[in-house]
Amino acid sequence: MRGIVKVLITGCFLAAFAVSGYAGGKREPAPLKVGILPDADSLPLMVARDGGFFEAEGVRVELVEFSNPNELSAAIQARRIDGAISDVLPAAFLAAAGSDMKITSLTNGRYGIVTSPKSGITNPGGLRGKKIALSLNTIIQYAVDAQLAAAGVTMSEYEAVAVPNMMLRLEMVLNGSIDAAGLPEPLLTAAVAQGAVLISTTDASGIDAGVLLFSKRTLDSRLEDVQAFYRAYERATREINADPNSFRDFLVEKAGFPEAVRDTFRFVTYTRPALPAPGQVERALTWLTDRNLLEAELSFDDLTDPRAVAEWSN
Repeated sequence: MRGIVKVLITGCFLAAFAVSGYAGGKREPAPLKVGILPDADSLPLMVARDGGFFEAEGVRVELVEFSNPNELSAAIQARRIDGAISDVLPAAFLAAAGSDMKITSLTNGRYGIVTSPKSGITNPGGLRGKKIALSLNTIIQYAVDAQLAAAGVTMSEYEAVAVPNMMLRLEMVLNGSIDAAGLPEPLLTAAVAQGAVLISTTDASGIDAGVLLFSKRTLDSRLEDVQAFYRAYERATREINADPNSFRDFLVEKAGFPEAVRDTFRFVTYTRPALPAPGQVERALTWLTDRNLLEAELSFDDLTDPRAVAEWSN
């Protein structure tokens, strides 16, 4: 009887060892969990995943897909993910709330303004006194304000209409129930493909606000894995930049972009991994402070951590 018990105990111990991820006495690390959205910022990560680039760099990565930024932000706050596609504004809100999430690099998304095909508006100046649908106190409103300011239109010269649902925003601008809308890619391209007029984009106006975030605890404990993650990311950006048109089917079939953008999407040019310029971050912080949205006094250094992309900074 004792022998049977001993065998059972040994078997349970070995089974527990296997379930815990031990192989040959070595624990298999958990995958880096990175939150993504169906947008241009996330595209290189999807390409890296499907191309096996993460595995080639020796790092396990699980991309956790979210349908909207609010869901992703909730996952960040609940610490269900290690990193995320985001932008400077949530990074600032998180830092003010005591979160350890840090900006580790710039991304290359695109935000823009389109006008209704029924409006007759073809330039930023035409938006004076008009209504623009957007999501309040977000990267979309920040991008709209910055783009119009670059064209000499102040935020007091147009009416911001809160329409948080991006698909509803798209529908409203297409059917003419709103003069204009602020949209991210790929909905920006989808709007133009269906008749909306593109007025301005952030890449044309030099606004960089999209970023990748990782928690400080992840950077402290798994820096080599995060650096390997970035090598795979950088490889994916090079492949997309070299032949964007070869990824058109990927946009719809793998990245979840609308069918309407398959042939018309204008790919961004992805840059090497690097922190955003201090001036870009400080500009966003000033915008938040001026709107009384940020109580804490924050700086570029409070929000960023350069360690993950040091390889490309030398």
